[in-house]
Amino acid sequence: MSILVVGSVAIDSVQTPFGIGNNVLGGSATYFSTAASFFTNVNLVAVVGEDFPEEHLEFLKSRNIDLKGLSIGKGKTFQWKGRYGFDLNEAETIKTDLNVFQSFRPVIPAEYVDSEYIILANIDPDLQLEVLDQVKNPKIVACDTMNYWISSKLDVVKKVISKVDFLIINEGEARQLAGEVNLVKAAAAILNIGAKSLIVKRGEYGVLYFSSSGIFATPAYLLENVFDPTGAGDTFAGGFMGYLANTGNLSDHSIRQAVVFGSVMASFNVEDFSLNRLKTLEYHEIEERYQKFKAMTHFDEL
Repeated sequence: MSILVVGSVAIDSVQTPFGIGNNVLGGSATYFSTAASFFTNVNLVAVVGEDFPEEHLEFLKSRNIDLKGLSIGKGKTFQWKGRYGFDLNEAETIKTDLNVFQSFRPVIPAEYVDSEYIILANIDPDLQLEVLDQVKNPKIVACDTMNYWISSKLDVVKKVISKVDFLIINEGEARQLAGEVNLVKAAAAILNIGAKSLIVKRGEYGVLYFSSSGIFATPAYLLENVFDPTGAGDTFAGGFMGYLANTGNLSDHSIRQAVVFGSVMASFNVEDFSLNRLKTLEYHEIEERYQKFKAMTHFDEL
């Protein structure tokens, strides 16, 4: 089962305490698509500029990501420059050049309108609604947003949320959206808006999943080496949705497994800059780390 992803493809320059990655492949849709492609086929809708390197296009194709929906605009590709201190949970944005992404209006190719699994990555919520108007009868819709949209377009954000199955945001965004400091209270308020489920990304502290079935909490996978957390949340979402699309099983048990697979994918992503680790990753490594994650969190009943 294929996934439709709509979001950004970018060129990033990132500095962390452990090194620098200049003019590397980035963008929310890029990380999501690559992670999901380990589990299922992916259809990508995004825009890049005339300067977008051919090697990056070839990489996406090598992951069996369909690029019929990737348009090439006149101008330069979206560029982001940021840095992290030793608190790797928060990036400092140094510069953002939207370039062709500023006028991006997603047009869903006819081959994609019947997509059953959809991820609306972090883009203008008005554009997220436009995407939902173009698809026919999706089985599962997940979306992301950010503090800027919550501040500037709260009513539209809430309208999007009311139409999705999974809202996937970080804990700062959850608190801002709900107007609550306590995450349990914030989750209840967000589910009240209409989202069927909420997933709160907490960086090195793991993930919280809230639904009518209760709360599921996982830690992050413990690593000795973390180089670059850029795209970790989108990689999580790609692994999560990719697993669900692969199995077609939407039981609470399967969703919890998907949360762990998403966490596993994010753990690989942070081991190198950009998508470098995902480029060398093999599926047997994902399965092995899933089993280690399971052992790390297992405990027996009384």
